[in-house]
Amino acid sequence: MHPTASEAAAPPAVMGIVNVTPDSFSDGGRAAAPAAAIALARRHLADGAALVDIGAESTRPGAAEIPLEEEWRRLAPVLEVLLADGAPVSVDTRKAEIMRRALALGAPMINDVSALTFDAAALDMIAGAPCAVVLMHAQGLPEDMQENPTYDDVAAEVLTYLEARIAACEAAGIERGRIVADPGIGFGKTFRQNLELMAALPRFRELGVRLLVGASRKGFIGWLTGVKQADRRLGGSIGAALAAAAGGADILRVHDVAETVQALAVFHAARNGHPPPSDR
Repeated sequence: MHPTASEAAAPPAVMGIVNVTPDSFSDGGRAAAPAAAIALARRHLADGAALVDIGAESTRPGAAEIPLEEEWRRLAPVLEVLLADGAPVSVDTRKAEIMRRALALGAPMINDVSALTFDAAALDMIAGAPCAVVLMHAQGLPEDMQENPTYDDVAAEVLTYLEARIAACEAAGIERGRIVADPGIGFGKTFRQNLELMAALPRFRELGVRLLVGASRKGFIGWLTGVKQADRRLGGSIGAALAAAAGGADILRVHDVAETVQALAVFHAARNGHPPPSDR
């Protein structure tokens, strides 16, 4: 049995987002330079993030794939510094060779929006490494995923997909304890389908692995609130984070770490009648 958020010993862990890209949907490339990305990652950790997710290829709707060497050129100087610091880093990539290089530097987690399907070599790469891996659901590629996403039952279909990917990972030798599942909010889903997925999060506990939810600043928040500028969706992102916590998420991938950590501490304490055990 997996505990619900209200029964858990602590709030979900917060994963701070660091986009080392010039074309992020959420921040317009503000951390594209290595020094800016390193500073942002360190700030996230100081603000209470349990880990930081570093990505150098945008997977926003409509984004095109970039060459492997360009992805590594952006990523390497940031990873080298942060991993030398001993920072808990997740590397957001779809490419097996980027995974290999990041793992060689000591990265403890890989976050793949394709659930190890984009690159045929990725599954064996992760099977042969001691890292954790995030398997995310997406319908289509970033280039076309929002053109006409179609499901008969979005929650059931995403759940079935993730079950199949977890089974494939286990068959390849990746232990279940290393796997994290992500339903892929915003990746090949309409605004209403995203809401249906958020409401169905407790069902994803059936997977028997840790659950990650990344809803921060995404389009469905703008659709609900009328806020078109992504980096002005803090209130809506906090609302989504609390909904995900209530739904049983173990990890929340967010842009606004300090505010989310504060909101989760109050939410958890108010639901349980006492602060988390780690509080002093």
